[in-house]
Amino acid sequence: MRLRPTLFAVALAAFSGGALAAGPQQVATQLLDHLQAGRIAEAEAMFTPQMASAVPADKLQGLWQSLGELKQRGSAHSSEQQGLHLVDVPLTFATGAVIAQVAVDAQDKVAGLLLRPAPPAKAPPPPADANYSEADFSIPQVRGALPGTLALPKGKGPFPAVVLVHGSGPQDRDETIGGSRPFLDIARGLAAQGIAVLRYDKRTQARPQDFQSGTFTVDDETTDDAVAALTALAANPHIDGRRVFVLGHSQGGMLAPRIASHWPQVRGAILWAAPARTLLDLLPEQNRYLLGLDGHISAAEQAFLDTLDAQIAAARGSVPVAASDLPLGVPQSFWKSIEAVNARADAQALHKPLLMLHGGRDFQVPDTDWQLWKKALGNRSDVQWQAYPALNHIGVAGSGPSTLKEYTTAGHVDAQLIADVARWIGAQQ
Repeated sequence: MRLRPTLFAVALAAFSGGALAAGPQQVATQLLDHLQAGRIAEAEAMFTPQMASAVPADKLQGLWQSLGELKQRGSAHSSEQQGLHLVDVPLTFATGAVIAQVAVDAQDKVAGLLLRPAPPAKAPPPPADANYSEADFSIPQVRGALPGTLALPKGKGPFPAVVLVHGSGPQDRDETIGGSRPFLDIARGLAAQGIAVLRYDKRTQARPQDFQSGTFTVDDETTDDAVAALTALAANPHIDGRRVFVLGHSQGGMLAPRIASHWPQVRGAILWAAPARTLLDLLPEQNRYLLGLDGHISAAEQAFLDTLDAQIAAARGSVPVAASDLPLGVPQSFWKSIEAVNARADAQALHKPLLMLHGGRDFQVPDTDWQLWKKALGNRSDVQWQAYPALNHIGVAGSGPSTLKEYTTAGHVDAQLIADVARWIGAQQ
């Protein structure tokens, strides 16, 4: 699983429903004015009780100050979602550009604050001398087509092919996180080695309107679209339909065996940074790791962790609970459906070759999960294992403890990982 691609280590939203009030942009402007001027108490006074509890003043101040000097504030843009006004304001800090999303409720109170990296510039086209090309590729689906990109080797096909499946949260086709584009690196790296790759915008990114009902499952969010992508790719005349693979990253890796079981023609599956445990097991571990990096967990931080534990218990419980009272503001239907996924059992039941990839600096899916995978699949001759001590969750090399901050720096997926994937696919005849 991956934490949402924001600059905040924890979920800063405690949304509540209600009728829309006037002046949400003014509320957002006032909040940002207070933060910019260091008036943290005044900013906190604008919060709903839930928001104030989730984001104590000292944590808010520390996070804001970590961004450095605010250089520029752009024009605000408003939208409506689940009874709230969401106001997006582009901000340029000394450390980089972000989008501040302020959720304003019916009482003109701030019900949520999210800082996420600003959308990156469009990826440059492949080099003029590249031995592959890229073209738009639409994935048909009854709930609405998804836009994608097919990286296709030049020369005579048909070619082996891979569908890339994202981690958690809304993701674009490149799986952009801060300055990195892991799926772009994987797609072009494999295409240069004779393997076609389809990457696509995740439904929560491309068609958020499909989730307006507030009730959906992990199959609605991920599985069904991945199966549709595999089906569409295999039907392409340039593709060898007998050698189509699924590569899942993070949550996508956890679901790769499930996806493969729903599309039995798949030749094999690649599980990259895949949780062996449930996401609700990993979420508190991730947050405790991040909050403890400074060697101390404050009383306010512990209160946040206690709230998160209570939200996780509610997500797992039998009593219906509003999404606003659950982890990351995600509805109970999703948590119930993904809790029901047993990734290790799915992989054990999948009689297809598997390639397992793990980064030694991955704090989001740590060595505990890697060892659980080995215990579950270690006796199978058709499972290959590749570990990379210096790589983080998105395949970028570094040193020392991994943090969310390093995701904001542009990096590239390690070339050895890509070469290992290409070599493994080439061996699956």
